Amino acid sequence: MIRTRLQRLKQRDTRRLLAVIVGGKMIGIAALLLLVKGFSSYFDSAAGASPLADVVHQTNDFVSPVNTIWVLVTAFLVFFMQAGFMALEAGFARSRETVNVLLECVFDTCLCGMLYWAIGFAFQFGSGNGIIGHQFFFLHGMTAAYGSTKVAFLAFFLFQFAFADTASTVTSGAMVGRTGFKGDILYSACVSGFIYPIFGHWAWGPGGWLGNTMGWFHSWTGGTVFRDFAGSTVVHTVGGFIALGGAIALGPRLGRKFKRDGGGPLPPHDLTMGAIGGVILWFGWYGFNPGSTLSAMDWQGIGRVAANTTLAACAAGMMAVFFVYPRSKKWDLGISVNGFLGGLVAITAPCYWVSPWGAIVIGAVAGVVVPLGIDLLEHLRIDDPIGAWPVHGLAGIWGTLSIGLLATGQYGVPTADGPDTSTVVKGLFYGGGTAQLRAQAIGSLTCVVVVLSVTLLVMYTIKAIRGSWTLRVSREGELEGLDIHEHGTPAYHVEFGQGMTYSTPANLPGNGMTREPVSVVPPRQEEDVPV
Repeated sequence: MIRTRLQRLKQRDTRRLLAVIVGGKMIGIAALLLLVKGFSSYFDSAAGASPLADVVHQTNDFVSPVNTIWVLVTAFLVFFMQAGFMALEAGFARSRETVNVLLECVFDTCLCGMLYWAIGFAFQFGSGNGIIGHQFFFLHGMTAAYGSTKVAFLAFFLFQFAFADTASTVTSGAMVGRTGFKGDILYSACVSGFIYPIFGHWAWGPGGWLGNTMGWFHSWTGGTVFRDFAGSTVVHTVGGFIALGGAIALGPRLGRKFKRDGGGPLPPHDLTMGAIGGVILWFGWYGFNPGSTLSAMDWQGIGRVAANTTLAACAAGMMAVFFVYPRSKKWDLGISVNGFLGGLVAITAPCYWVSPWGAIVIGAVAGVVVPLGIDLLEHLRIDDPIGAWPVHGLAGIWGTLSIGLLATGQYGVPTADGPDTSTVVKGLFYGGGTAQLRAQAIGSLTCVVVVLSVTLLVMYTIKAIRGSWTLRVSREGELEGLDIHEHGTPAYHVEFGQGMTYSTPANLPGNGMTREPVSVVPPRQEEDVPV
């Protein structure tokens, strides 16, 4: 074979063809390298010429070791919330979609990391205009510290990536059980790369129109800016309403009957896993909220935020159980988990500016908002298996508005060197008038309208795709179960002579394990559809 090829190389036409192929490839590689270099140079220079970059140039030469360590430790806690989301969503789902839930969380994390490195961080925290940032693409042009935080640039990036990953994971909870994995990749790319970071720039980014005292918005609020300390709106309302848009576009799971039709929410397949996942999320929230000071020097603020986070979760968990008990005369574990998660979501925005008593009130109200949100979804026939929209969407709105009601007026904003009380945040109930409440309402309403509208456009576009890249898995795949159909393996293997079988506790096929073999051949009658 080698001799034959050497003989062919002696022919003029063969040498000419080889030269054309090799030359073309080299030209293509050179063009690609020039394109990448030009792309990065353009955006670096465009952003570097902004006035904001000139202003912060001196401050971001200084790095505080203690602030950097604090932000890194809390970033690790926030990232560990992914383990909580995996356990919570898998436990509250059916057993036959457990692998699908786990892989979606893992893959979404990896995808979010790549996209946030390439474009997401630049869109959110790069200098630009009031709508979008255009600095730090692929993390080019990094400074020693980010802005005036005195936090090492990559430590700040890691902390913000963990937040972006949380928003992306929230979304998947409402779409469990019928989303094709390739469709999940497409919408997750839109969430992590565009929707979350662009809205995040509006509230948190340099020059963002919601978070700065400039522009037409502040003529309606007397110069009061929108406040969201750790993300009730930026992370949770965004994630919750993306989840709602996905659930609407997908439609309910096959065989799902709603309360008004004589059915109700399907029982979780593993409440042990789900409850432990919820508590892991609670633990991770001690990075989410206290870490958002971005400074270890504000020790009083950190203590206040951590205490308020705890009290709100406790009040919400108890209130949810007591609120639901009269309906069933049962003490509901599932609602207690979603209840305290709703309290954690609600306190995320106001945790720095409210008193412990205010945190208890915020949590207690969230404990009622969550079950009422679940009731509303049942009435509207929207299938949200995990309760993502009531917990993150509705509780996020309430928490955001609560700043305008319950902020005490004692606390300003955290800085790299400690709290700055030159400007304090005061709500209506503490004599602050309605300015802060108006700012909060405008910010929250903007989030709901913009995020839900864009999400519906994205989801229905993906749903319209023909073939395997569409949003919803095929009927046959859903009946077979996503674990087998999409991933080729079940989460649970039990040997009963003939191998693995699925279970049917309480006559609900696919929700656990039994010793009675159940055929994995999907039934064709609608009334036999596994639920």
